[in-house]
Amino acid sequence: MADEMAEPAQAPPEAVMTQPFEVGVVVRDLEALEHFYREVLGCVPVHHSHIPHAIGGPAGLGGPLLVVWLQVPSGGRIKLIRLRADADADAGVAADVGAAARPSAVPLTARCGLSYVTFHFDDIAPVVEALPAAGARPLSSPIVVVARDRRISFWADPEGNVLELVDRRGDSRETG
Repeated sequence: MADEMAEPAQAPPEAVMTQPFEVGVVVRDLEALEHFYREVLGCVPVHHSHIPHAIGGPAGLGGPLLVVWLQVPSGGRIKLIRLRADADADAGVAADVGAAARPSAVPLTARCGLSYVTFHFDDIAPVVEALPAAGARPLSSPIVVVARDRRISFWADPEGNVLELVDRRGDSRETG
């Protein structure tokens, strides 16, 4: 199958989007993941919020939450979402389900649903270099794959959420 770029579909006029795209990531350690996304990927916190059960429950989010909105430098946002710690005991939620309970991130196409978030950089090399020290683990082998004018690298963040890093330096030498 060849790469094809289709013209973007136009939303009906009554459905005009007003904000950049956001992705919600449920995390166990909000502070550690906020630090990871800020320090390694350059995201900037724009809002912290305590969501009460009166909102989180009916919305289908499981109860009271802590949420951090992080602005991605190129646009869009990541929302890190954590069930409030004081609600965990009441809800019977374990503080850390542990690595053994997490499904394998590889192969990504073996599971349905959202699988990963892609970050586009001018050069992924400095990010790839910083990821291991920040608790991320590579999923690509080799770590950086050169394909069609791009360098691509898949990683699991410290909690196993999958990230794809992409740049347009496919003519550069592979790293990793």
